Amino acid sequence: MRVTPAVLSRGFVGRSLDEFKRLSLFALRGDGVKGPKGPFPLKDFHQPSEIESCKIMSDKDIGGFSTSHMDWIPPVTSASPPPTENKNGHIKFHGVISTELPVDRPDIHRTGYAAWRTKDRPPTVFGKSLWDVGFYAYLALRIKSDGRKYFINLQTETVVPTDIHQHRLYSRRPGEWETVLVKWNDFVRTNHGVVVEPQRELLKQKVRTIGIGLIDRVPGPFELCIDRIWATNELGQEDIKEDDRAEEGQLKSKHGQQIKWSKARLKSS
Repeated sequence: MRVTPAVLSRGFVGRSLDEFKRLSLFALRGDGVKGPKGPFPLKDFHQPSEIESCKIMSDKDIGGFSTSHMDWIPPVTSASPPPTENKNGHIKFHGVISTELPVDRPDIHRTGYAAWRTKDRPPTVFGKSLWDVGFYAYLALRIKSDGRKYFINLQTETVVPTDIHQHRLYSRRPGEWETVLVKWNDFVRTNHGVVVEPQRELLKQKVRTIGIGLIDRVPGPFELCIDRIWATNELGQEDIKEDDRAEEGQLKSKHGQQIKWSKARLKSS
């Protein structure tokens, strides 16, 4: 049996050791019995190289005219940055939404979207690298939004690879940095933007990718900054817990009806 170059690479060994340390600490602390304390980091953008681990998309991929970009913004050196600034390096997801249809593509009937998601994480000696958030109640994101209707998109390791679990990314302080928390159990299973019935519980033990999309189809520029994403059971002083607002999102049922988040959560329970 010959060892492959991927196994011998420092990156593979380093990732495997990191995962071994994480699992060992999890077992030693008894987190599986009493529940983990502290955050479980999923993704941060404190280094410019993190952009390479993300896939950027827009309707330009199918001939549309929307644009999307991801830039790394260096940290602010001030000891006490104002609410509009951030002490950590972060990404700026930005671009322009266009609903114009390509004249040479009669098969395209709808445009006006942009999104990004994490790429599949490299494997370790334990196999595929998937996030296990089964012991956590919330998904947390540190963001600065322009107030547009963004969606959080989660992809899990399921038999239907096109299934996406979605939730609105509500911003209460557009233009300022804020922490938003969403219950993992509040995500809605969709397929190609349509709510799937019957709903199935999010496979929290096998989260494959995390991303954010803009599908409000409102022409014009957009800008969303993201510092980090993590799983947690605790509400810090600056954390914002999602409420039970019944605001309509952009999701639709298979009958074309608008889905309110309160109804969507009811169906997913």
